[in-house]
Amino acid sequence: MNISQLSITDLFLIENFCYDDNRGNFVKNYNKEIFSKMKINFSLAETYYSVSAKNVIRGMHFQLPPFQHSKIISVVQGRILDVIIDLRKNSPTYLRIESLNLSENVNSLFIPPGCAHGFRSLQNNSIVLYQQSTIHSKTHDSGIRWNSIGFDWEIDEPIISEKDRFLQELNKFNTPFIYKENIQ
Repeated sequence: MNISQLSITDLFLIENFCYDDNRGNFVKNYNKEIFSKMKINFSLAETYYSVSAKNVIRGMHFQLPPFQHSKIISVVQGRILDVIIDLRKNSPTYLRIESLNLSENVNSLFIPPGCAHGFRSLQNNSIVLYQQSTIHSKTHDSGIRWNSIGFDWEIDEPIISEKDRFLQELNKFNTPFIYKENIQ
């Protein structure tokens, strides 16, 4: 298991430990000791997953303070185009977008609080696992519209939920997130 910094401050790519044999595979995407050595503070509070058809876009989601969270995103089955945007005032990477393809069992992402996250499913039945540092709060659940961030999702007519369709646009979002060095 290796962890490397990506272009957004405190956003990390996790190269999962994967053991394959004739039975299938065994995957590890989190190790407290390795995270601590990288100075990544993560405490698991809730886990869930989504199953998405091809060309579904979910995002761009986050929770508002005081229930903001860091999260680990992993693909259990399928492939996704994962997209993150930094919404933290004073961050050296404020409003920077990072995107990468994730496929089952290979890599995971550690996303710090104050970043919006979304993805496009690149094949049917893509299963995305979310491990979060806070419990979901319906009243603090928020996001920005997927097509307002200036990113080319390379699709004309994605499948979008009603909730995501009516999220506010990035240029109308007054961010409550403030960057604090080495705080996840």
